[in-house]
Amino acid sequence: MKVIFLKNMPGTANAGDIKEVADGYARNYLIPKKIVAFLNPETTSLLKAQLQAKASQKLKKEAEFAEIAHQLEGKEISLQAKVGTKNRLYGSITSADIAAELQNTIGITIDKRKIELVEPIRELGNFDITIRLSKDIIPKIKVIVNERGADSSA
Repeated sequence: MKVIFLKNMPGTANAGDIKEVADGYARNYLIPKKIVAFLNPETTSLLKAQLQAKASQKLKKEAEFAEIAHQLEGKEISLQAKVGTKNRLYGSITSADIAAELQNTIGITIDKRKIELVEPIRELGNFDITIRLSKDIIPKIKVIVNERGADSSA
């Protein structure tokens, strides 16, 4: 029986694929779970429309990410931290701290999971940080960690 897959099924097919499957497998498992539909002109056109909508939504999201990347590229943010001996920080600066500072200074909300830190920053200095917005859109920012002034408290 020829069917069209409505959902991705790892190892078998992706949404939109047309495959020949056993009649019993299709009738007893795939169709009741709404994973596939019978192949006919109506289902084919409906699925094409859904796939086009997903593609246009993906392009729109990529355009948004490109705009955010353009705004972020080359920006510098400065963070203050309490410092101990040998310019080591008390505590550390994490991706959540960087995301919060980006929100405060630039006004762009970035998910902390998109900020790529191998490990938290634990010393003073300048650091180049990458932000992976999508597979191909990876802007870089500069994070400057300075000593917190003696007049402010922790």
